[in-house]
Amino acid sequence: MPTVEATTRPLADSDAPLLAVGAFAPASGERSDPPELAADASAVAEAAGFDLGAELVAAGFDGSVGATLRVPTRGSLPAATLLIVGLGPRADAGTDTLRRAGAAAALGAERVDRLAVGLSEVLDDLDAADAVQALVEGVLLGSYRFSTYQSDAPPFELETVAVHVADAAQDAAQQAVEVARATAGAGTLARDLINTPPQDKRPPALADRVAAQVADLPIEVRVLDEAALEEGGYGGILGVGQGSSEPPRLVELTYAPEGAERHIALVGKGITFDTGGISLKPSTAMETMKTDMGGAATVAAVIQGAAQLGLPVKVTAILALAENMPSGTATRVSDVLTMKDGTTVEVINTDAEGRLVLGDALVHASELEPDAIVDVATLTGAAVVALGDRISVLIADDDDLADALLAAGTTAGEPSWRLPLAADEYGDRIEGAIADLKNSGGREAGTIFAGLFLHRFVAEDIPWAHLDIAGTAWTSSERGYLSKGATGVSVRTLLQWLRTS
Repeated sequence: MPTVEATTRPLADSDAPLLAVGAFAPASGERSDPPELAADASAVAEAAGFDLGAELVAAGFDGSVGATLRVPTRGSLPAATLLIVGLGPRADAGTDTLRRAGAAAALGAERVDRLAVGLSEVLDDLDAADAVQALVEGVLLGSYRFSTYQSDAPPFELETVAVHVADAAQDAAQQAVEVARATAGAGTLARDLINTPPQDKRPPALADRVAAQVADLPIEVRVLDEAALEEGGYGGILGVGQGSSEPPRLVELTYAPEGAERHIALVGKGITFDTGGISLKPSTAMETMKTDMGGAATVAAVIQGAAQLGLPVKVTAILALAENMPSGTATRVSDVLTMKDGTTVEVINTDAEGRLVLGDALVHASELEPDAIVDVATLTGAAVVALGDRISVLIADDDDLADALLAAGTTAGEPSWRLPLAADEYGDRIEGAIADLKNSGGREAGTIFAGLFLHRFVAEDIPWAHLDIAGTAWTSSERGYLSKGATGVSVRTLLQWLRTS
């Protein structure tokens, strides 16, 4: 990632080769009207001595969010080029506008080593620190490239970014830069883990990689191998993983700062590749199944971010890792598994495996007696049908917890929509015929059914929430600060929640 600093130096005096400034879409909505220059753009234009508004009109620049236009300074400024970044209508602008603008600036700076931006002061009603954090997150997330497996990847040359702010805001802005770096760094970790091909992140290898990732942080690592899982009665994780030649793992990461008054447990589904098992998926449905450990990647990234930020809350991240493969040793349809808490589950569909590994992990989390549990999982295709690829599902048994997570997601630019737990309406559908429970209740209300199943493994007195990111963990097209591939969704939401709740 590029390095970032906050500076009070006038933007027009910057010696960076590229200056990024903002312009709002015309309030009239008419393309023939000039965009409204943000304060930073007006100041730079005045210093340069040219009519920037006329330049934008002549070029047909509409000011839509993320639109960019290069304007040469013709020697009137130390910088060679202005990069005008669209901010959309002023009335609609918010923190995610700044993230998208920051990403557009980073993309526009791909071939220069230094970038100066003044976009953090474009919104009068937004706290300066919040504005800087969103802007820098956008710049850093927009500069993300996953090129590990490319033999001739194009270079990304941007090395340093200067965020220009008012004198009074410098201290708060620099603190916001550090928050943004930790948050974006956590998001980058999640994206890296998810984007990694499945042959390089089978359960033992992924457990080792996560342990190495946090080795220099105040995080305690505990890994349960197949023998420890057998001894502990983790029948769900073992049952899902028994068809693979690589055994499952449960990873427990603990960040426990001195004086912490809260303890949050985060649980992540970590199916490192999902064939569906004996209930084999169609081949086209496997193309993105390296993403099925997205929940585990998320919680590992969040605890890294929490430790880097020094948050005053104890966090335990539990990663349930298994590879769901068909073989002569795989769990069969109608087999019965005994979960960690003794609950028996008839496996109606081996492709409904995520809830089995999460069930064990939720029992494990409950035994730690945290103040709340949040699990994250690419769990159900029904979530994609219901909400598509831009809104995650939230299910919770506690209104305060649900409201806090929804608010955090809005601030982070990661919206979720709450679905009901609906135990009275659908609770009977998880009851088994020959076992205590069954792991599939059919296609209708599939996401709610999965939530009801998970809820059975959470201790009654612990507030719990479930984030289904099946639709949102991956994008097939570039969208603002999200490049094609893994999105790292929910990392920013959970860090925002831990920081502010």
